Amino acid sequence: MDDFTFISGTDRCAASHFRATSDDFATDGGRPCVVMAPSFGGTRDGGLRVYAEGLAAAGLDVVLFDYRSFGDSTGSPRQNISVRGQRQDYHAAIAAARQLPGVDPARIVLWGNSYAGGHVVAVAAHDHRVAAVISMTPAMDGFTVIAQLVRNGGPRHLLRVTMGGLRDTLRSVTGRSPHMVPIGGEPGSNAIMVQKGLLPVYQAVAGASWRNEVCGRSALGVPLNRPITFVSRISCPVLIQVGTEDTIAPAAAAQRAAKKIGPRAELVEYPIDHLDVYTGPGQAHALADQLDFLRRTLAPHLTGATS
Repeated sequence: MDDFTFISGTDRCAASHFRATSDDFATDGGRPCVVMAPSFGGTRDGGLRVYAEGLAAAGLDVVLFDYRSFGDSTGSPRQNISVRGQRQDYHAAIAAARQLPGVDPARIVLWGNSYAGGHVVAVAAHDHRVAAVISMTPAMDGFTVIAQLVRNGGPRHLLRVTMGGLRDTLRSVTGRSPHMVPIGGEPGSNAIMVQKGLLPVYQAVAGASWRNEVCGRSALGVPLNRPITFVSRISCPVLIQVGTEDTIAPAAAAQRAAKKIGPRAELVEYPIDHLDVYTGPGQAHALADQLDFLRRTLAPHLTGATS
């Protein structure tokens, strides 16, 4: 694994390049490269590394990066989630991946889960050179995510989150330091996502650079984040993996997205919750299905299929 940086906007995103350890996917044009980034408030040193290592072991290069203002990337204010900015970071990461030695620029795969699972759909809708998309436990529709937040924490929780976002926005326009709120916490707290026992699960898969806080304004972008509105523009194969027991990003929106994409989409369902894809059987099954999808999509000779 090699660390490097690439420019996005006026900042530098930190990335790790996992080189393929086999030539199974290689052609005369080079090896495919999977571009991946963390979920809501995540960093690249967390639970996604097991996916990056598994993909590299199967013969694909992987670029795993931190968004601007997170982890080792530059950017201010720190810990601010901008939907538009993060999608711009994905575009910049794609451009960087296409320049890596040995990478086939025509076989870039976008990979994301949760919030990033929605980003990759929106990015692929604008970059028709993308060869394939893997969208795992995606937040496809901010409306359904907000509805789930209310189910988890009640109407007062939504009010607390909204007030925190407005407070932070006011501090921003008046030049003051951000108002930070926790990403995850117990019901009754001012965290954006609340659920009993949620934080220890997050911490178990988080990397050393992860912080359980974001700018309060990050929550105001959640209902406006609707990748499902872009799906009809996607021209490449898409694997959508959903947890039917997901209590953060409900499966229904992803199921609707797959239906809208039509025959280019493969929908795979698992009887798991949102964070179960990071460890244990949930992670193993999700990765195995991703590799099967990529073999059929990018290297049909590995499965005996015809193109």
